[in-house]
Formats: sequence, structure tokens, C-alpha cells
Amino acid sequence: MNKLELLAPAKNLECGIAAIRHGADAVYIGAPKFGAREAAGNSIGEIEKLAAEARVFKVKTYVALNTILYDHELEEAEKIIRQVYNAGADALIIQDFGILEMDLPPIALHASTQANNFTVEKLKFLEAVGFERAVLARELSLDQIKEIRAETSIELEAFVHGSLCVSLSGQCFMSHSQGGRSANRGACAQPCRKKYSLTDATGKIIVEDKHLLSLKDLNRANSIRELAAAGITSFKIEGRLKDADYVKNITAYYREKLDLLLEEKPEFSRASLGKTTFFFTPDPVKTFHRGATDYFLHGRQESVAGVNSPKSTGEEIGEVSRITRDSFQISGSVEIANNDGLTFIGRNGESTGLKVNKVENGFIVPDRMNEVFVGAKIFRNYDHFFQMALGRKTAERKIPIDLELVPALDGFALKATLPPALEGFAVRAASSDAPLTTAPNMVTARVTHTLKMDKVPANDPAKSRENILRQLSKSGDTPFLVRDVDTGGNEQYFFTAQQLNELRRGLLDQLIGKLSKREIPVNPSVRDRKNMKPMSVIPDADPVHFPSDSFHFENNISNQLAIKFYRRHGIENPELGVERRITTNRLQVMITKHCLQHELGFCPKFGGTFPSNFALPFTLKEGENHFELEFDCRNCMMRIFK
Repeated sequence: MNKLELLAPAKNLECGIAAIRHGADAVYIGAPKFGAREAAGNSIGEIEKLAAEARVFKVKTYVALNTILYDHELEEAEKIIRQVYNAGADALIIQDFGILEMDLPPIALHASTQANNFTVEKLKFLEAVGFERAVLARELSLDQIKEIRAETSIELEAFVHGSLCVSLSGQCFMSHSQGGRSANRGACAQPCRKKYSLTDATGKIIVEDKHLLSLKDLNRANSIRELAAAGITSFKIEGRLKDADYVKNITAYYREKLDLLLEEKPEFSRASLGKTTFFFTPDPVKTFHRGATDYFLHGRQESVAGVNSPKSTGEEIGEVSRITRDSFQISGSVEIANNDGLTFIGRNGESTGLKVNKVENGFIVPDRMNEVFVGAKIFRNYDHFFQMALGRKTAERKIPIDLELVPALDGFALKATLPPALEGFAVRAASSDAPLTTAPNMVTARVTHTLKMDKVPANDPAKSRENILRQLSKSGDTPFLVRDVDTGGNEQYFFTAQQLNELRRGLLDQLIGKLSKREIPVNPSVRDRKNMKPMSVIPDADPVHFPSDSFHFENNISNQLAIKFYRRHGIENPELGVERRITTNRLQVMITKHCLQHELGFCPKFGGTFPSNFALPFTLKEGENHFELEFDCRNCMMRIFK
């Protein structure tokens, strides 16, 4: 049975626990250093606490150490990796292949999307050198994913939601070229979110002051079934810089989507334990987003850019129909509340914000009018009532258990049986009492706790039964939900509330201990760390050569161990990455499937016409920064040079 995993981000311990509570099957969190989000590092202590919390629900903890490393950082990085492993992490997400030359503990390795996992050849290579999983490039189509799945057996992880990098991940040097802040070092300054003007070879302005490289946000909620059928086993939510409210809302939203699939498709099962009850209705449009796109999953179709603003779009709620001196009215039936945040695109093409001070007689009174006009489309990017709801209890995750009371030699024993992870579907609060379906002959754990006590006959067996059911059904703030208690006829005996509570507490403590025990699986795909011999270089085996293709123009080599790795795999003279060399010539700073020819309707391949009054090459201009565009039509890519 194929397990499907919902993978949620954690900026910190608080966000990680929120992800678990709201239904994540796995959580990824930044290492203390060397993560691709420099501002989202976490201490070893926090990682250890998160891993311990996660194990109770069989939730995996993945740690991101996915920047390129410099030589003076290798020793520290290796030390951190060992600390992360000892803290209980289940896998390490990496970009720098020099790490494979280290003396590593037996931790599973996941190839970060920063490693540019774009082709079948690259995925075959990753599998051959011992990676358990690859995080696929966001640009891949369903057909490309299917091809990779057919040619490899490595686990495939795909992003389904969140912010998009406009460049192929790991192949963007724009930030580094402008101010030395390297995306491959976790310090991207996001120059792609700035305004640019587009000019032709003669200097004619084609587009002026627009966010031409700023993409909408990814939302593949409607493609979960297709992705699972294509071979994706891990569905990843972007957001290691996002707050807990984002994690709660988006994790809950995709938990419900995945659980619908699990209910419909018996060939798939859930990757962790627990029944999640939500006390709010998840809605991604109420959380920060720049509009939605499924990117190129179904091929190149509509626009993927949000050229008017890189700010949160929100939900469209209506159009301005009337204006007074200090208020306006909008069409539509959406209820607006005091303190809501609204936006609209002004006549100058800029995104403009308003705060609702009050609503009276159908008119919205904002803190300022900001030149709002009749016909302006209004969006709500801050829903005050929704945010209030997120501040209260939003979810509860419980592992359903069945209890059985049985006599023991010198007292009584309480037994617990856990149903399979298959039953861990999420439900709304309104249906939290719905019965669960037990799959026959499927059990994840059995635990017994015995209490010495005298067997005293009960004066009233009916009252004794009532007392047993009441006391043993309690689970409080433990991770468990008691769904059934089998008294086994033992209501013929008298039990004090204290005795029953002691039986229950002892059993649940024992159960937590059993579930939280760390399991270290023996994985034959993981190389022999001790002898530092990757599977691909064992004696008498054909060496696995590093694949080369037109999309992998830089390997981001930044240290001696990486050089050693690439030489081991057939590259005789590895070239140092952009961050490690001085570049004075024309430099390709980005390669992207986002194409301005297509966005502007100039691409003949997709029914457009290139204007006769414009001449190539085109140039992006932002202050003193000028970037020349090259349209690689054969590969349907756009290259940007400085």
C-alpha cells in the first residue's frame, strides 16, 4: 500500500507543533545553520523537542541543511549533522553534494529542490548515489513526473502550495550579482519581487515599472489526485518563513484534501497516526497569497505572474458601486467587518491598501479613501474574524484507541489496541463523533498495564459498569481518543475512581512511551557511511557518471569535498560555482520557464504575434541594474544575463 505524506513547514518549534496538530504527516525545519532560509534556523534543542512530539503520531521530522558550504564550514556542518541525527531527525535535506563525502551518521538524505532535480537522468543519479528522496523542481509537468516515476524508484516529493521562485531552484544568481546575497547560501534578497521596465534593443519601453518577475503563489489543491497517480508520495507546503497561522490554515486545508483522496482510493494510505478535528473552516484565500497558479503542471497555459504587486492579494469580495466623501459601497454579498484589510489596484496600476474602521448602512468607512474609484475591484487580504478564529483553539489531533479491562492474577489489567494509520482521517468538529471504520487484521500496537488490587464483588454491577466506562473513557490532554471500552464482564467487581484512573494513566503513559520510541530503519539504499563508500563506487561496479544537460549549467561547487564528489563521478575538472569565483564577463543570473514573450502575447508557439515595432534583445531595467533576456524557445525557457 502506498503511503501519502503531507509535509508542512516549521519556522520554529511553535510552527512545527501547529503543523502536527493540524494533520501533517511530516514536518521540515531548519538546522541551526546552513539552511536555505537563513532567517529560519533552529537550535538542536528545539529540533529534539519537535522530533519527540512528532514521533508519538509517527510524524517524520526532516531537517533542512540545504545551502552550499565553504571549506571553513565543512567541519561545523558535519558536527551539526551528527547533532541533528542524535536529536531524532528522520532525514536531512541537502543541496551540497560535498556532504556525501563526510563521515555521516545513518540518516536518510533528501535531495533539496535547490539541487535542480529536473530530469530523469538527474533523478537516476541521485538514486544511485544513495538519496532516499528527491524534492522535484516546481516547473515539472505531470507527464515529466510520470516519466521520472517510470524510470526510477526514489521517493518523489513535490511542492503543492506556497511562494514560487521564478528561477529554477539552485540556478538563480540575481541576488548574489546585485549585492552578494546568495540564494544558494540562504540569503536571497528577492530581486525578482522588484519593479522592472522592459525595453527592446533600440531602447523603446515595452512595459514600464511592473513586477515582471514576480510570480503568483502555487496552489495545486485541485491536482492532488493527479499528482498521487503520477507517483508523488510527499506533498510539500512551502513556508519556512511563515507564521503559525499560515501553517494552521494551509496544513488543515491540504489535510482535508488528502483525506478525501484516501477515502476514495484504497490503494493509498496515510503516513502517520491520528484523527484530526478542526474547529474552523480552512481557507487558503484568507492567508497570505499573491494569487494562485498550478504553474506548469498541466503545461504552459495562462499567465503565472502577478505584475501589479508582490503583496498579498486576498479574496475578491466585490466592486465599488458608490462613493461618498469618506465611504464607499461595494457590490456582492460578502460581510465586511471592522478592522478588515482591503486592497484594490489604483488607476496608477499600484496595489493600494485600506483598513475598515466601521461599516454602517451598507457603506464601508475606511481609515483613508486612497483615491478609491467606482468600478475598482476590492479584495480582502485581512479577514479580522478569521484571524480571531485562528487565535483560538483550531484543531485537536487524537489517536483512536480501544480499551479492554481483563482480570489478572493479582488484580486487573487494561489493554489498549491502536487501529491502523489508515484510520487517521481528519474531520470537522461537527462530525467528530462519527464512527471510525476498522480494517480487519490491521493493528499498529498493543499495550497492557496491570494494577494490583483486590477483587471485591460489586453491590450494583450496572453502576459499576457505568463507573468503569466513565473513568476509562477519559483521555484529557493526552494524544489519545478512547473510542470503545470493553468491560469484559468485570463490572461484577467494585472499582474506585482512583483505581480506574490509575489503570488508565499508567496505560496511556506506557502507550506514549511505546509510540515515541525512536525507530532506526535499516535502509539498503543508504550508503555505507562508516567506510565512506557510496554504492556507485563499490569495487567492480560501473561508475555512475554525473549527468550533464542544457538545464544544469552550474553545479554550485563551493568546497573541496564537493570537488572530490564530482571527480568521483566523472567530472575531471569541476568548475567552482558563482559564489566562489570572480566574474567579470557576461553572467547568466537566472534560467526560468516564466517567459515574458509568452506573458505579453508575443510567442507564436502559443498563438501570439511578435510585434514588428520591437527588436530583440529585450532588457529588464531596475535603476542601474540592467539584465538582458535571451529566449531559449527550443527548450521553452527564458535566460537572464547581467
